[in-house]
Amino acid sequence: MLRQLNVLLDKPDTGKLLLRLAIGCMMLFHGIHKVIDGIGPIINIVESHGMPGFVAWGVYLGEVVAPVLLIIGLLVRPAALVMCFTMLFAWLSTDPGLIFTTTKVGAWGLEEIALFFFGGITIALLGCGRFSLVSNPALR
Repeated sequence: MLRQLNVLLDKPDTGKLLLRLAIGCMMLFHGIHKVIDGIGPIINIVESHGMPGFVAWGVYLGEVVAPVLLIIGLLVRPAALVMCFTMLFAWLSTDPGLIFTTTKVGAWGLEEIALFFFGGITIALLGCGRFSLVSNPALR
């Protein structure tokens, strides 16, 4: 029975697609929020860390462009790494005390950042898989 279950669930390309869609869609919600409401708060955070405000515009690359690329299956590995870099930046610009906190429901204070970072690393290591809107494998 276990062997049958393993054969039934041995679908690595489907797993890669589901991972790309889940991480990409969840991150895209963050990006859409910034498209609608603007990046004023992000600019304030960036400037409070001594960086020029224009650096905050990179959030659109990591939270809109990269997730869309993951979803459609185009330049998946570079897009995943861009998203990871965005999450590193988010982590470095948060309150360092969050590392040792939990939320009201027991989640780790940095859980969301970690989820997107490690999801992105995993996608970068696995690649796109067979399912993509792009037919050229070199562009996946």
